[in-house]
Amino acid sequence: MGVLLLLGACSSQIDGISQATNTVKAKVENCPQAEVVALSEQKQNEGFYDRFDWHIRNIVADDDTIKFQTLKQDFVFCRANNTWTVQKGTLPKDLQPPTNYAAFAQDIVNPKFKNINFQDKTYQYRVVQEPNYSLGSNNNLSRPEVKDPTKDKIVFELITPNNKTPQRQTLYTLKDLQNAAVKAGFSAEGNLLGVPRITSSLIYGDKIWWSIAFEQGEGNNGIATIVSYDPKTDKFSLIQPQALAFTQITDLAITGDVNSPTFWMGTNVSGEGNLYIPAKGLVAYRPDNSLSTYTTNNSPLVGAISDKLRVENNILWVSSANGVCQVKWQAADSPQNWSCWRFTAMAKVPATLPIYSASTNQKSAASLAANDTVEVLWWSPVKFQTNKGRYEVTYPQGFTTKLNEGASKYEFGRSLPTGKPPIEWPGFEWHWNGQRFIRALDEVSLNLVGGGPQGIGSGEFKPELPMNWNAMRGDLELLDISPKSTSVKYYSGWVDSEKLQPYLTVVPQTRPQNPQPNPLLKVK
Repeated sequence: MGVLLLLGACSSQIDGISQATNTVKAKVENCPQAEVVALSEQKQNEGFYDRFDWHIRNIVADDDTIKFQTLKQDFVFCRANNTWTVQKGTLPKDLQPPTNYAAFAQDIVNPKFKNINFQDKTYQYRVVQEPNYSLGSNNNLSRPEVKDPTKDKIVFELITPNNKTPQRQTLYTLKDLQNAAVKAGFSAEGNLLGVPRITSSLIYGDKIWWSIAFEQGEGNNGIATIVSYDPKTDKFSLIQPQALAFTQITDLAITGDVNSPTFWMGTNVSGEGNLYIPAKGLVAYRPDNSLSTYTTNNSPLVGAISDKLRVENNILWVSSANGVCQVKWQAADSPQNWSCWRFTAMAKVPATLPIYSASTNQKSAASLAANDTVEVLWWSPVKFQTNKGRYEVTYPQGFTTKLNEGASKYEFGRSLPTGKPPIEWPGFEWHWNGQRFIRALDEVSLNLVGGGPQGIGSGEFKPELPMNWNAMRGDLELLDISPKSTSVKYYSGWVDSEKLQPYLTVVPQTRPQNPQPNPLLKVK
């Protein structure tokens, strides 16, 4: 299981140059033609959440378009008229996750060097763990025990032009990780160095920059690190913001004065059986050690986990599994300087269609009218053996339910995203948008070893039976809450999936006209 989780983590963050500008006027005639891209069908032995895995693995831009690439689709922005189309996926093979264990294991044992060109010269780089893993006769990964924590290291290697032997820079040791844990108020015991990976490489000023992330969960961890190299002085420098603690950097972009820049980072954490857990959203870090965070709780950000970033003059593009934002980075604190779009699926109701108030209910609660268009939010199984399931769709009339779960103080309040109240409740993974509690796609924690994603519902988990969810991503209105129970109105329902043919689209992300305070702020 550890190997599978690491494999997924490695495939979710792709190294690439994310810093660029574009000043050429685009032409409307070069915009891609619209086409219908269907939501992929549920396949046998495939995780049903894979169909909604729209994490951005790469950004490709030219004079006319910006292409945000997922594993299966491209979301394409046309510069000339600010329109979007969805295209079939074109993610290059070398950016796709390994298809077999042998290739994955080999990359752990002996990571390949990657190239970056700077001033017409090629530099090769990689990050390794020392001592490294080895591959046994049964293809088992193993690593020798290191008793001295100062000799258990994460090392960056760089081969400069006209050299064959890499220069080596220690990024951090197990001892450094233990000290950081103690400083953050955790125990030093039980920490292990997670396998490192490079999540971005770029040129800014006279230096080359990289961001480093790491395997996290099952005791494995690391230290958020930005490393730079100055060819003039032949020296490395490290940035390890204490405020980011053990946060993974998903991507890096740099803006402003080269002598005093702002470092923009996407962030993520992971845990046992869960590759995607929201952390600090989009982070702006400055050399004076000041740090600003933009999350779904305190900004217009679409999606809780910023996957890939791109700078174009005064614009910062921020992409996530739930959509894209265009931010005027010089004044990002003002919501007026954000333009955001959301990825989603839509479907036309072909005929009068029964709608159920819970995912496995046998009796329908209402019906959808023929020719209505509904937003498709999720899919959930009704019966594992037949792969039969239902789509969760928006339902403006809504349903109500009372749950035998109430509110309590969130135990890990210091790790909460900025703006999120420290309240544990059934809708914890939803965020307040000023009108309702809403849930982005990357706020649906997967819980691969804990019964799958969790939604609003009741009942005991049984491995052989699907859970009966009232809502997985539908908007919530909090009606009443106490330490023992919660009543909500949820604006979604469930329809048999064979009745709909969802297609992918991109819609503007709108904000409530008169935002109201989060009702959880009144919970004592």
